Amino acid sequence: MISEKVAGISNEMIRIRRDFHRHPELGFTEKRTARVIADYLKDLDMNVFEGIGKTGVVGVLQGNGPGKTVMLRSDMDALPIQEQSDVEYKSLNDGVMHACGHDGHMSILIGTASILSSMRGSFPGRIKFVFQPAEERLGGAKAMIEQGVLDDPRVDAAFGLHLISVLPVGYIGWRYGPIMAGMDSFTITIRGKGGHCGMPEGGVDAILISSQVVSILQSLVTREIPPTSPVVIHVGTIKGGDAPNVIADKVVLEGSVRTLDLNVQKLVPERMERILSGITRGMGGSFEMDYNSGYPVTVNDTVMTDLVRSAGQQVVGTEHVLEIPPTMASEDMSFYLQKIPGSYFFIGAGNSEKGLTQPHHNSRFDFDETALEIGAKMMCRLALSYLRD
Repeated sequence: MISEKVAGISNEMIRIRRDFHRHPELGFTEKRTARVIADYLKDLDMNVFEGIGKTGVVGVLQGNGPGKTVMLRSDMDALPIQEQSDVEYKSLNDGVMHACGHDGHMSILIGTASILSSMRGSFPGRIKFVFQPAEERLGGAKAMIEQGVLDDPRVDAAFGLHLISVLPVGYIGWRYGPIMAGMDSFTITIRGKGGHCGMPEGGVDAILISSQVVSILQSLVTREIPPTSPVVIHVGTIKGGDAPNVIADKVVLEGSVRTLDLNVQKLVPERMERILSGITRGMGGSFEMDYNSGYPVTVNDTVMTDLVRSAGQQVVGTEHVLEIPPTMASEDMSFYLQKIPGSYFFIGAGNSEKGLTQPHHNSRFDFDETALEIGAKMMCRLALSYLRD
């Protein structure tokens, strides 16, 4: 029944996805996107709330009686990338592109809302359709939580998905426990003392200190963190020095930390402070560190993930439902899953025969649109399975 209903709106889901792709908007500026979503949900005769977390939209679908509340979530934002592909639905907004599949996620959730609204007499409880702004590093989930998206009615469980090009279309990826890394960022300012390079004894070389810092930070990974707890400490920018014959008095390092262990995520900044203090003091300099806690680890609940596995087996077959390794990419679905049980999973969307293999955040990224049907079938089955149990 669900498969037939989803097949019947497949072309409309593709049309919706391509409309969003033509009109991408960056995080917290998704005004057109939000308006289009809200209009769709209002046409489905559900309670619609706008401006949640600035530009977020929430639709609440009431079933045929009291019961639990399940949340289905999609992100909305695009990326600051100039699209290089030549598809007819290419971005019309200069320098902005849906290069991570969020256009597809929105289409999937609108399609899911359309199907489930036509079935509202067949299940108890409520479904919250959450369209969230600003997933890309801006933490739109946190903003929506602060404005009560998990309350009134209180959400009991949550599901989210991500289209992914490294997994072929027709496959679904799941995992118990940590599935995506926590992500923090840092800015370190190393201070030395300027001077002439021909008289180095009169200065304190901030560049030399920085080189030691970059190297020794990796010892934190290999010597202070258990090898069973993956962690990445990456220095992405180094800025310092004004002339080739002058000892630099200041260097600024920027980087990020990623880990799959919440305890390690809490431990890293304290250990970084200790290393920085020892190196800079020993070499005659000083430091300041601005450490910003970003996204927590995305941790899937076992019971909710069992529902994902079961739904996936019904949608694509047991042999196409894969337990996947965790990824060191991050996702702010993690904020919801810190507060309520739920599961986040991947929908295969790559197709080498069609040339759809570009990675996410690439200027030529695209995906196989047959994945939209699979995503909608999954979301429909998950909502119904949870509410009817």
